Amino acid sequence: MKDLLHLTKTDNVAVALHDIKAGETASGDGLSLTAGTDVPRGHKLALTRLPAGSPVIKYGAPIGHLTQDVEAGAWVHSHNLATNLAAELDYVYAQDLAPVAHPPDPRTFAGYRRPDGRVGVRNDLYVVPMVGCVNGSAQIAVRTLRQRHPEGLPFDNVIVCEHPYGCSQLGGDHETTRRILADIVAHPNAGGVLVFGLGCENNTMDAFRQLLGPVDEDRVKFLVAQQVADETDAAVALMEQLAEAARPDHREEVPLSELTIGLKCGGSDGFSGVTANPLLGMLSDFLISQGGAAVLTEVPEMFGAETRLMARARDEKTFAAIVGLINGFKRYYLDAGEPVYENPSPGNRAGGITTLEEKSLGCTMKSGTSAVVDVVPYGGRIRQPGLSLLEGPGNDLVSATNLAASGCQMVLFTTGRGTPFGVFVPTLKVSTTSELAAAKPHWIDFDAGRLFTEDAPAVLASLIDRVIAAAGGERTHNETQGFQEIAIFKNGVTL
Repeated sequence: MKDLLHLTKTDNVAVALHDIKAGETASGDGLSLTAGTDVPRGHKLALTRLPAGSPVIKYGAPIGHLTQDVEAGAWVHSHNLATNLAAELDYVYAQDLAPVAHPPDPRTFAGYRRPDGRVGVRNDLYVVPMVGCVNGSAQIAVRTLRQRHPEGLPFDNVIVCEHPYGCSQLGGDHETTRRILADIVAHPNAGGVLVFGLGCENNTMDAFRQLLGPVDEDRVKFLVAQQVADETDAAVALMEQLAEAARPDHREEVPLSELTIGLKCGGSDGFSGVTANPLLGMLSDFLISQGGAAVLTEVPEMFGAETRLMARARDEKTFAAIVGLINGFKRYYLDAGEPVYENPSPGNRAGGITTLEEKSLGCTMKSGTSAVVDVVPYGGRIRQPGLSLLEGPGNDLVSATNLAASGCQMVLFTTGRGTPFGVFVPTLKVSTTSELAAAKPHWIDFDAGRLFTEDAPAVLASLIDRVIAAAGGERTHNETQGFQEIAIFKNGVTL
C-alpha cells in the first residue's frame, strides 16, 4: 500500500496517507523514508535533512519556515514550523494565465426562470426578519402556515432567515446587515418573500423598501408586527398570498451558463488541497467554460496564496482590485490588534494543516485555473460570468451566507473534518476522504476521496452530474435536515 504522497516535484515534504509509526519505512511516489516519530495521517514528513530557517515547500510554494533542524523522515508540524506571513505587502502585476478549457456541453438543468430573466434552482419561500426580535414570531407564523396547509405548499423550502441584528448597529455595520438582507429578498431562488419587521428597529421598513427599490408586489410582501393586532394571522395571510402567486411556477430546461456556484471549504484537513478542493477547481473551470460563474471568498484564506490569484487577473485593473482586497483585509486584522496569520483552527491542525499559507494554498485550489474577472465587495452581487473573488471573512456560516447572498444558487462546500450546517441555498458537501463520507453519510453529498482510487476525469464527470441534479431539484442533505441558516458579518459598535 502507498504510504506517501509527493504533491509537486519541488516540495521538500510529503503527505502521510495513513498513520505512520516511528521507525517504520514509508514509501510512495518514488520516495522511501524512515519515520523519526509517529506521523498522523494527512500530516507532513521532511524528505531530506533541513536546517532551521529553511523554507518548507508544499504545493510548490513556501508554507513557512523551520524553527529547528529536522532530519529526513521527521514529522513537520506546529512544533517545528512557523508562518512567514506579515502585514501588508507591495505586489507587481505579472500575469500568468493558463486556463483549462472544456468543450461545450449541451446539457441543461431544470430551473425556475424569473420574469427578470434570472434563474433559480429552487422555488423557496423566504421569511426575512428585519430585526432579530421577530425571529420567534416568524417561526410561529411558519409553523401555523404548515398546520393550516397539511396538503403542502407550492415551495421547495420554507425558510426563516433568522439573525440577531437589525438594531443597535451603526454606520457601515448597519449597512452590511441591510445589504445582506436585501440580497436575500432579491435572490433568484426565492419564489416568494415575506419581509417581517417589528416596528421600532433601526432597520426601518420604509428605509429598507427604499434600499430594495421596485419589487414584484405579488412576490414580496411586507409586515410590521407592531402595526397589526395579531402578527401570526397577518403573516400567514400574506404567506398564503405568496403561495397562490407561486402556484403556477414550474421548472424549465436552461443551459449551464445560467448557473452560479459558490466555492467554500470548512473543517479542512491535510487532504483538502489534495482531493476535494482541486476537484472543485476542475468543476469551476468546467462551468466557466460553459459560460457560467464561480465565486471564491474567504479572503484571510487567500493570505500566502494571493500572488497566484493576482497572476490570474484578467487585466491590471482587476489585479489592483485583488491587491486592495488582500491588503484591506489585512488592515482589518491589524486595526483590531490581531496578527494576520491567526488561522488555522485546532481542527485544521489536528487534520494536518500547520500554517495559514498551507491552508490558503489548498483553499484557493477551489478556484481552478480560470482568469479572475471581478472583485465584489461584501454584500455585493455577482456581476458577470467567470471567476469572481468576493470580499468576506473565512468563518464558515458567514462566508457561505455571503456566497449565497451574492447570487450563487448553490454552495459547494468541501470538508475534511465534517460539518452538518447549510445556508438558505442548497449547500452540497464534498468530503476529502471516503472514510468521512462513509462515517457521515447524512452530512456528505459527494465523496472526493474517490480521487485516490479513480481517474480524475471520471470523478469530475460524476460531480458534474450531481451538481446538475441538485440544480434541477435533487435535495442536498442540508435541505432534507432543515439546516438552512444565515450569519452576517459583524464589524462595528453595538449600542
